[in-house]
Amino acid sequence: MANAKKKSRLLQGARVYLSGPMDFVASRKVEKHFGWRNRVSQFLQETGVTVFDPWFKPDVRGLHEYGREDVKSAEIIRKRWTFAGGKRGAQERAWCAEQFWETLHIDLRMVDTSDFTISYCPTNIYSVGTPHEIILATLQHKPVLFVSPPVEFPSLHKLRDHLKGDAKGRALLERLEMEIPVKENPRGIPSLWYMPLVKSENFFDGFGFAQYRKQFGWKTDIVLDQHEKQFPPQRPLLPFIEKLNRELPKKWDSKVNKFVPDDDWLLWDFNTKKIRGKHVESVRK
Repeated sequence: MANAKKKSRLLQGARVYLSGPMDFVASRKVEKHFGWRNRVSQFLQETGVTVFDPWFKPDVRGLHEYGREDVKSAEIIRKRWTFAGGKRGAQERAWCAEQFWETLHIDLRMVDTSDFTISYCPTNIYSVGTPHEIILATLQHKPVLFVSPPVEFPSLHKLRDHLKGDAKGRALLERLEMEIPVKENPRGIPSLWYMPLVKSENFFDGFGFAQYRKQFGWKTDIVLDQHEKQFPPQRPLLPFIEKLNRELPKKWDSKVNKFVPDDDWLLWDFNTKKIRGKHVESVRK
């Protein structure tokens, strides 16, 4: 990172939105305080980037706490949801939609405001907002840096071994795997729908946290540390961003069969001062 500062700072003053599952993660609380966004945000700020993180909504002038979301927001809305007919059912569903509209609106506005997005999309986590954000950025011809990590379930393999002598237990486990369903993706292959949406050179199979832990003081282990130790990324995101700060990446053009300039990387040159970036969040507590 030090060399990047001396040579060039293409990302100075740029804005990025961090997109990825929030609703159906294992723990919203853990994801908010110890998830991938925290480290990626710190890394980006070092290059002078302003980071928009959906866990920490910026304040909106004149609209107090507009779109504010916390670890219990979804739970509150779900408690009110109903499929009941009639006036009462219509009122409850309308209330739920109106409550989450603010969150949807402000998150998409952050995508609008950003120069590019980083999307973390493991194939085992259901998500609707993330595809919406990716499609919006793509329609605006903004780069989407897409992380699709390998997905395996070591505990599942151990449980299968444990139940080898238990026919009933094995049958229940197989049934459970079909009901969930459990689908491993050891190569981290993204959903086929994303392949034409995201440019071929913008796919990554991990972040590459290990080589930067000492530099950024990431002493506390998070789940992704163990995961990337087990599945070392072949194409990690953070080194790509470090290089991006020095020179713009190119895209592959199948027509001429070579790499060519990628004009999606429109980073405004406002002659911004060389200062540390920031993590945008509410000033109200």
